[in-house]
Amino acid sequence: MNKEHLQLRRLGENDIVAQFDCGDADLNDFILTDAPLYYRVRLASSYVLEDNLNGSIVGYFSLAHDRISLTDFPSNSAYNRFRKQFFAQGKMFKSYPALKICRLATNKNYRGEGIGTMIVNMIIASYRNDNIAGCRFITVDAYNDALPFYYKQGFIPLSKEDKGSPTRLLYFDLECMK
Repeated sequence: MNKEHLQLRRLGENDIVAQFDCGDADLNDFILTDAPLYYRVRLASSYVLEDNLNGSIVGYFSLAHDRISLTDFPSNSAYNRFRKQFFAQGKMFKSYPALKICRLATNKNYRGEGIGTMIVNMIIASYRNDNIAGCRFITVDAYNDALPFYYKQGFIPLSKEDKGSPTRLLYFDLECMK
């Protein structure tokens, strides 16, 4: 695949994605059905990566605001360890701003071509370069089968409490590897 032919487009409430298959019914249903509703009620913004040559959706992702909060940790001391790791000298807050990757999927016809990594890198670069609202972390509730992908991108589990759950809360520090 020639990545020069790819174009990123933000979906609005009247945009319809007619065809997409990543092999996961829930992820397919979201982009085919729910993305316009989430946009309309301001819960998430979705973006598609399109191949300009054939018009196919190569991948998509959905973003929303999030936070890493005291309530995400099993104890105050666990939260304080996390906070001191990043903000040792700073004011103590009960939460820190984050961006959530709500959904991320690659069309199954384009698997293994680095599309997911390219999308994550675009999100990271965008928020590192245009920190217009104050955002320190990126979070994701990753399916277990997607954990190796997110670990490879530099995401870290927030706590050990969700180990063995269907999803794990991971985070990425936008200040790392800057």
